[in-house]
Amino acid sequence: TGPMNSECLGNLLRITLSAEYFEDKYLTFSVVDQSGIAWELDEAMASQCGYTVTYSNWSNIEFRASALSCHSHLKKDVFTVTIQIKASHSPDMKNAATDLKSASCHYGPWSPRELVCESNYMEVSVRREVPQTVKDFIQDEPEDWTFAFPEAKAGETSIWQIAFHQPEEKKALLVSDAWSAGYGLNTTDTRVLLRIPYTAVQVQLVEAQGITFSAVRSSIFYKQQWMIMMVDTAVACPVDGVDYTNKTIIWTVPKYIQPLSAGATSFKDVLVEAGVDLHKLSTKEMASRKYVLLNDLNAITMKIPIGAEGGYYKTSVSSGQHGAKYTINLFLEHQWEDNKWGLTKHTIIKEIETPFEQVEIAITNNSNLSARLMNVTVGTFLPDVELVNLTIEEATVAAPEAVQHGYLTYEIRYANGSKAYVIQVPFDAPSIKKEYMTADVRSYTLNVTLAFITHPTRETFTVPVITVSTVKDAVLPSARGFCDGRNLHLIITRGNVDQNWLPFISDWLLTPEAVQKYNYSLKDNGTHLAISVPFLSSHVNYEDLHASGIKASLHLTLKDGITLANRRDFSISCRFSPSELIQCLPNGTVVITAVKLVGIADLDTSLLVLRDRQCKPSLVTEKTATFKFNANTCGTSRKFNSTTMAYENDVLYFRPGNDTPVYRLKFVCLYAIKQTVDVQYESKKNPPPSIKPGFGSLALSLKLFKEKSYSDPYQELEYPVVKYLREALYFEVELLQPEDARLELNLDDCWATNSQSQDSLPQWPILINGCENSEDSYRTVFHEVNYSLRVKFPQHLKRFEVRMFTFVQGTTLLQE
Repeated sequence: TGPMNSECLGNLLRITLSAEYFEDKYLTFSVVDQSGIAWELDEAMASQCGYTVTYSNWSNIEFRASALSCHSHLKKDVFTVTIQIKASHSPDMKNAATDLKSASCHYGPWSPRELVCESNYMEVSVRREVPQTVKDFIQDEPEDWTFAFPEAKAGETSIWQIAFHQPEEKKALLVSDAWSAGYGLNTTDTRVLLRIPYTAVQVQLVEAQGITFSAVRSSIFYKQQWMIMMVDTAVACPVDGVDYTNKTIIWTVPKYIQPLSAGATSFKDVLVEAGVDLHKLSTKEMASRKYVLLNDLNAITMKIPIGAEGGYYKTSVSSGQHGAKYTINLFLEHQWEDNKWGLTKHTIIKEIETPFEQVEIAITNNSNLSARLMNVTVGTFLPDVELVNLTIEEATVAAPEAVQHGYLTYEIRYANGSKAYVIQVPFDAPSIKKEYMTADVRSYTLNVTLAFITHPTRETFTVPVITVSTVKDAVLPSARGFCDGRNLHLIITRGNVDQNWLPFISDWLLTPEAVQKYNYSLKDNGTHLAISVPFLSSHVNYEDLHASGIKASLHLTLKDGITLANRRDFSISCRFSPSELIQCLPNGTVVITAVKLVGIADLDTSLLVLRDRQCKPSLVTEKTATFKFNANTCGTSRKFNSTTMAYENDVLYFRPGNDTPVYRLKFVCLYAIKQTVDVQYESKKNPPPSIKPGFGSLALSLKLFKEKSYSDPYQELEYPVVKYLREALYFEVELLQPEDARLELNLDDCWATNSQSQDSLPQWPILINGCENSEDSYRTVFHEVNYSLRVKFPQHLKRFEVRMFTFVQGTTLLQE
């Protein structure tokens, strides 16, 4: 049938356009007259000339033409209409494709009076009779009728004037004025026609049995040879009369209304028929569809169940809400006889649309967990809905472009014509919100807003889509801890859920500024978080204190960066040597640091005292108190034996009003007793002193420091260290075990290699027999080691500085 097919339906021709062929195109309609001139239709011309364009059943387009339309050609009861349709993808109609369609229909016999109620106009055509000449009528402008509509003046007879009968007055218009006012007039050899848009000025609203009609009472005068003829051209069409009760449409049309029955005294029904889409239905067909047609004495009533066959649902939008309306295009044909007109045929076309009813939109989550793919089905929708764009993280993108953001959208069509839309997006797309739930479970949230448009009404509505999928794929952060002589270290390996978790120690957020203030170390390279805290610090807890050592612990909590809820706890506990708390200086000065134990929560470190309660701490923190005093003061006692002298004291804490201490830290300083011995000396030429080699187990460490102060060594996670040529490297070698003050560490040979193997080649000596290499352009520099809180035995350490270099052979850089 091609893109268009035609159908003859009584005194109407219908041409239906293929929705598939003309989909997504802009259209213009023109009617081609017998001279080949195309008259482009607009709403005003369509209602004046007897044309109707409607959209029905999900974007199908219908064009209807009256048998007596302006540019139709009527010959021997056959009328022919030719239309031209231009279709373009742009509203300016550029590059439009043109289609022509010509169709002919036979219609007859004509009734003396035929009334048509179309959706955009009312039409009455009557058979021409020969009434008596109007007495004393004087034609003021004898040639005005010649300016009437071309089809009207083409024949031997022409309309001259139309008179409208209104309650307050009668108003006469010449044909040219009536045409300018939007009325359609025409004559044929046998009939006179008047066509009136519903918006015309002369239309009156009248009531019959509670139903409102648009009505016009008029008379047409036309010239026939030497006579002026007059015919009654009254017309009336129902405006309302539709009710909705118990899911049923009830359409009531009164019979024999006054404007159409003026002057008649007897009436007789000849035929009452009804149908859908201008197709008449038999009694059996109506019963199968559960239609009811009632013909009472004064009215005709049709009852149609909402949703019944013959109608269709179309999408509707009210206040932004998605819904639907049921639409059915009914028609009624009523023929009757009266003693004025003889037979009258009244055809009423009534498109009925039910009130808006909201329809919930189903959102189905069909996510594929194994493929890590969010898969959401939205709908179903009626065929007149189209997805136009998506709003993703406040950015609106057209549906075809959404794939660039990781969103694949496609349409599913079902056998009944309805459809749904599927949105697919990977779990790992940036716009998918990921949230840790519990144990090993993470939630993935899709939050996207879909915007739709309806055709042909171009109403818009949006559907927010929020779906959550839970997956057992959470990898929690893990930690390992260790302690060196004076620090507690925690190294946390990041998981996949803690990107926004924050590290806290005792509800104290570890920011770079705070870490620097307390001389802590915090390093985060994205995959690992390393924290180092000195043994003596405000955020270390001291659990017990024995001669074997002090048990210290560091507790770290990872908290949600938004809610601050606790997510993960880590801790490291180590036992430190008690000697870390005491320094017995050679000059008799004693420095002792007391720590607050977690078991004595109310201990105030500022109230700690020595045996002599007048001796108070010189430095106080929340967790520690440091005393510095001479060994002969503050109630210190002394004890002697054959080799040492011991100084003893206690750090005490008394609760107010109580003389029994609840805290006691006993400490002892031991000093070797000096002896004077008489020896006999005889001068001899003795050989120079020599060191005898021996064997034993030594624990050594080699560290690389960041600065000359040797306060901040590179941590394990910072290797490999990148340096520029001639940039300084600060090395420290320390004897860890045994802790014997009589031992001294001396470095003999030290060399660098081009790989991690100490025996690989090439090699370059840094120290030779304990001295710098004289062949170095930048010689090794030794740095003095002094006693400090960290350095208990300076003679156990050696520090030296080397300038960064690289291996070359001739002028060629050597690389492994």
